[in-house]
Amino acid sequence: MAFLAPFLLGSSVTSNASSPGIFDLSASQWTLSNPALDINIPASFPSYAHLDLYANQVIGNPEYGLNDFNLRWIWKQNWTYTTTLASLSTRYDQTFLLFQGLDTFTTIELCGQHVSYTNNQFRQYYFNVTDVLAHCQRPLTLSLNFGSAPQIAENIANQPGQTDWPTAVKGLFEIPHREFMRKEQNDFGWDWGPAFAPAGPWQPGFVVQLNREQQVHPRNVLVDIYRQGQRNNLIPDQGQPWVLNASIDYIGEHINDPSLHFVLRDAMNQTVVDGALVNITSVPGTITGSNTLPSDSVDLWWPVGMGPQTLYWLTVGVRDTKNNTIASVTRRVGFRTIVLNGLPVLDGEIATGVAPGNHWHFEINGHAFFAKGSNFIPPDVFWPRVTPQRIRSLFDAVVAGNQNMLRVWSSGAYSPDFMFEVADEMGILLWSEFEFGDTLYPVDEDFLENVYEEAVYQVRRVNHHPSLAYWAGGNELENLELPTAKKAAPGDYPRILAEYEKLFLSTLFPAVFENSRSISYAPSSTSNGFITLNFTDAPYMQQRYNNLEPGHIYGETDYYHYDSSVAFNNSAYPVGRFSNEFGYHSMPSLQTWQEYALPPGGLNTTNYRNTSKGMAEMTAAAQRWYPRPEKSNSMANFSAWCWTTQVFQADYYGAQIQFYRRGSGLPQRTLGSLYWQLEDQWAAPTWAGIDRAGRWKILHYRAKDLYSNVIISPFWNATTRELDLWVTSDLWSEVRGTVNAKWYTWDGEEVDLGGSNLRGQEVTVGPLNTTKVLSTMLNANASDLVMKAEVEVTGKMPNSDDTALFQHTNWFHTAPLSQAKLVDPGLQLTHSDTSRVFTIAATSGISAWTWLDTPAGAVVVFDDNGFWLGKGETKKLIYRVIQDDTDGEWVKNVTIQSLWNSTLAD
Repeated sequence: MAFLAPFLLGSSVTSNASSPGIFDLSASQWTLSNPALDINIPASFPSYAHLDLYANQVIGNPEYGLNDFNLRWIWKQNWTYTTTLASLSTRYDQTFLLFQGLDTFTTIELCGQHVSYTNNQFRQYYFNVTDVLAHCQRPLTLSLNFGSAPQIAENIANQPGQTDWPTAVKGLFEIPHREFMRKEQNDFGWDWGPAFAPAGPWQPGFVVQLNREQQVHPRNVLVDIYRQGQRNNLIPDQGQPWVLNASIDYIGEHINDPSLHFVLRDAMNQTVVDGALVNITSVPGTITGSNTLPSDSVDLWWPVGMGPQTLYWLTVGVRDTKNNTIASVTRRVGFRTIVLNGLPVLDGEIATGVAPGNHWHFEINGHAFFAKGSNFIPPDVFWPRVTPQRIRSLFDAVVAGNQNMLRVWSSGAYSPDFMFEVADEMGILLWSEFEFGDTLYPVDEDFLENVYEEAVYQVRRVNHHPSLAYWAGGNELENLELPTAKKAAPGDYPRILAEYEKLFLSTLFPAVFENSRSISYAPSSTSNGFITLNFTDAPYMQQRYNNLEPGHIYGETDYYHYDSSVAFNNSAYPVGRFSNEFGYHSMPSLQTWQEYALPPGGLNTTNYRNTSKGMAEMTAAAQRWYPRPEKSNSMANFSAWCWTTQVFQADYYGAQIQFYRRGSGLPQRTLGSLYWQLEDQWAAPTWAGIDRAGRWKILHYRAKDLYSNVIISPFWNATTRELDLWVTSDLWSEVRGTVNAKWYTWDGEEVDLGGSNLRGQEVTVGPLNTTKVLSTMLNANASDLVMKAEVEVTGKMPNSDDTALFQHTNWFHTAPLSQAKLVDPGLQLTHSDTSRVFTIAATSGISAWTWLDTPAGAVVVFDDNGFWLGKGETKKLIYRVIQDDTDGEWVKNVTIQSLWNSTLAD
């Protein structure tokens, strides 16, 4: 039996000369079985039953066609993973099983003897099996039996006296009762994903063997780096030294009188500082110590676009009374403060024009910034398929899209270490959430204890990552679930509110602040923030809920409105300090559909209600605002409709992004825009900007453009016919330059509209601010015209002394493009094999929503797409190939189109 050097939790773990024996269970040969179905097949570890059934051709691709429905017999079954541990060394005194994740209801047996039972997908489990092995006859068989989570949840829900809530708050999608289990909530179905409810050992597992004499194995490590005196949710003093707190959770006998020593090395492996940790506390299973570091001994870590992502390697060693290092751990860390400022707006701020109320924004190293980004959902329906390479590819798109923050949505799974590690390197802030959302939850003693252990493990596991920005208790609890409960069951509401606070304020918040001083917490994403905060008495936070004062602004907003007739009505958008969700669904491309969907006529289900509703909403939006595709070829027509829904999605999100960005300089002082959602986990009509195959929809390109540091934005009031132009900057210092605004007919001829034309008008925009450069009334003659607005300013990037040029162009039209007098823009497309660049030219008119389309078999990302071109303008596009199954032939089949093509029959 080969013992492998462990890399648990994404970082190295080492020990002394008499090292523990660590066997990676993925190196063993596994089988998956179900006797009732006569299934016994080879299996992987980590894995899920669906994946192993697919790998052995028992089932087809779970994502294909309607297999979401066809394969539901799988989650109705119990599945057993079995392996034989060929040999275990006899020179060790103790043997443990260590599992990083079992999903979810698992009965564990070794040598036919019961070991334990698990009921939480998100906890790390470890079991001392020394006594079991002492009475074991060979072979050493390890068996993991996974029960049907939906059926077990139903049994729990039907227990006598079980807690219940109004039906309206249960967040039902495909499979009920998800609130009773600690399993990935979207496994039970969501409006953008399927309901596979998979079962299996979804994370790595190990056999750990130890000797009792001063031998331990670290199983989890907390590193907390914060400014001296810092507390959660409060503004730290940037002049204070750093506090380095390290705490090691270990397997093995209690260590008597241990000490902790640390070494901090830079990226070149040069020692920056080393020494002993002091204030040592030691309880069975955990050793903790801390020390202070001078502020100037390290460089700061910054998010992308705000400074360098400076990282260090921290090694913490455990020493015995003879000064021997008996175990050590290494983590990559960064030095930064990140705080959610939810404090009251001060009088001095009100004097500058900020509306009274409370703030709701993030501050990095003492600097407020505009959070530009999107929401991240589980990137696959089966987590074992998510690799560091796949996350890196997605995060490349995040950085290329000018985003600096992702909200890692609750009701999925906690982010793996490698996801944080990539974010650390790229400078992407990860707003993280505990896995609760869109329903209410039990608060019996067993459930709360289970949740607390889950939260403590997860907080300690990831706290060292500088990209960790925030912990939220769950999703849409205070803005959706509690108000719905109050309306549906007013007599039961006091109990429901008390239960909510018991879980999210008295259980989850302590799990954070007892283990970390560096991270802020709020019980719910989308809330009005807190009134008071303390760290001594439950419930620790007094939430504001709807105790609002007139004229004051609080908290975050989300916004979904599926009546497309009001899509571009700025007065409908919510006014708040931060926007954490907004969106509208669109279709993926024809190429992606062809990879995952059955041919026309091949579908057979009655479950069309929500699909039909969504299709109707997309169709209405496309017809209302853009030319209606009526191609003679059915496949071409379907493709044109898919594309048009993407145009609306990009246009609608663009209007909101500009609204929230302009809010940075208005009384609401909005400092965040996170749209829903970054990516897909399967091929379907969803809110994603990147589809299942990795193709960027128009949305991701449009968001990239509007997340530029400096943008120029039109705001139109169709009722009063007033047009305003604003220039907005998210930079931390003033920018100066000029603005131009010109009107054109669709065939590209310039028109002088007097005061609404700007030529070289000077503009100055303050730090994190916005400036109005035009306010004019337009007559009906402008309905057939198009405005091209341009801004060019100079300024400095954060933490840079170099002057840089910032340019942005935007187009505006008063009438819906469905009524516009579009002309053939005469698009021409050329490609250079040597420079790997496409060149597009508009020769005879204005080209709206110009789009380069790549053929099936290739996934290609351009540095821009879905853009506008004026008559006589050319644009060069660099591209990056994500996937190519055509041996480079895709280049010959790239096509170019604009909205004009939607008016053509062929």
